[in-house]
Amino acid sequence: MRPALVQSLLLALACLLPRSSPAQSSPPAREQVRSRLQQEYPSLFELYKHLHAHPELSLGERQSAARIADELRKAGFEVATGIGKHGVVGVLRHGSGPTVLIRADMDALPVKEQTGLPYASTVSAKDAQGNDVPVMHACGHDFHMTCLVGTARLLAQLRDLWQGTLVVIAQPAEETGGGACAMLADGLFQRFPRPDFCLAIHDDAQLAAGSVGWTSGYAGANVDSVDIIVHGLGGHGAYPQKTKDPVVLAAGIILDLQTIVSREVRPGDPAVVTVGSVHGGTKRNIIPDEVVLQLTVRSYAEDVRRQVLDAIKRIARGQAIAAGIPEDRLPEVKVYDDSTPSLYNDPALTERLAAGLKGWLGATNVIQKPPSMGGEDFSEYGRVEPRIPICMFDVGGVSPEALSESKRTGKALPSLHSPYWAPVPEPSIKTGVTTLTASVLELMARPAK
Repeated sequence: MRPALVQSLLLALACLLPRSSPAQSSPPAREQVRSRLQQEYPSLFELYKHLHAHPELSLGERQSAARIADELRKAGFEVATGIGKHGVVGVLRHGSGPTVLIRADMDALPVKEQTGLPYASTVSAKDAQGNDVPVMHACGHDFHMTCLVGTARLLAQLRDLWQGTLVVIAQPAEETGGGACAMLADGLFQRFPRPDFCLAIHDDAQLAAGSVGWTSGYAGANVDSVDIIVHGLGGHGAYPQKTKDPVVLAAGIILDLQTIVSREVRPGDPAVVTVGSVHGGTKRNIIPDEVVLQLTVRSYAEDVRRQVLDAIKRIARGQAIAAGIPEDRLPEVKVYDDSTPSLYNDPALTERLAAGLKGWLGATNVIQKPPSMGGEDFSEYGRVEPRIPICMFDVGGVSPEALSESKRTGKALPSLHSPYWAPVPEPSIKTGVTTLTASVLELMARPAK
């Protein structure tokens, strides 16, 4: 039997075995965590406000990385910076035992904040194309960083409850899909202790603050960015017979793309093909030479991903041939290499941790969720060989009152990436820190004496 397979089987068995000691989740342990968290919360809230008011775009996370590195050093971690450009790694060794990695992402989005918060972002920056854009933490990465620091502080203070090696990382460029790969390529699992388990959280704009969502198995999608450049032969809009109209051709391609999921992918295999942008033409009476379609393509299984991408290429080519486009003018289909693989939460690990969280948060606040078609490059940490079990929890950020009002009236809540989104700080931060701390204690408990 291959060593990698043996290790994977042993890790899966470890997740299923009963704990050697219940001390880490006993009422006294939970009370210690709650008490320390209550003491730490005021400074964590100040950290959250600072991070929220000073967002940075992907691969520009210099100030955020410096602040997180400083916080980890103060907590007693060995700290390295500049991993994968701006990534931060903190290591805390405390005897023999498992190695657990906790990850938070740091980058913000080109969104103009409209929350009205007293600590709202007024930052602007240049994007990758050199354009001046507003910047906002519209996806909660400020919240993720705050919870990472809070968890690091609590576990450093409560070393009598656990043993092993804790690795915490602040990752750049999640929004552009390359940050996790950059840190891995820079030797994350070679230069630092290789984890037995990887954990993360993400804020949730549809769950009540104080609650946690979990999904076993596929939890997030493969995300592929695709462009189709539809070539034609332009001319005067009054004489279409003298042209090959790429607008009409693009329209036909768009309609046929909708048959991929409905007629080619096996029912029950989730997939999405969305044309989010159509660009072509300059004036109403000019038939252009080309039209550009921009697509996002989502799936879970790798074979479905490949099937969908192949079908997109076939449909674009077939429609153009049917329209009489010559071989040297057939559509170009570009699949970009910044794709994010599907997020697969290890079932044994996820179900074990979710069961343990019920004792910390209450059974009604630990909610099983269906998979999402959103993307997350946290998935990359579970794809290295030999495979490492990973788990990401969703932490509710909506006030219960706002959630009830939305259900009563049907008024939509702000979503992630909305200029109006920000989690309710205190219950969200406390729940996020508790979730990560409890999960680490579940995996790294001191054995019974």
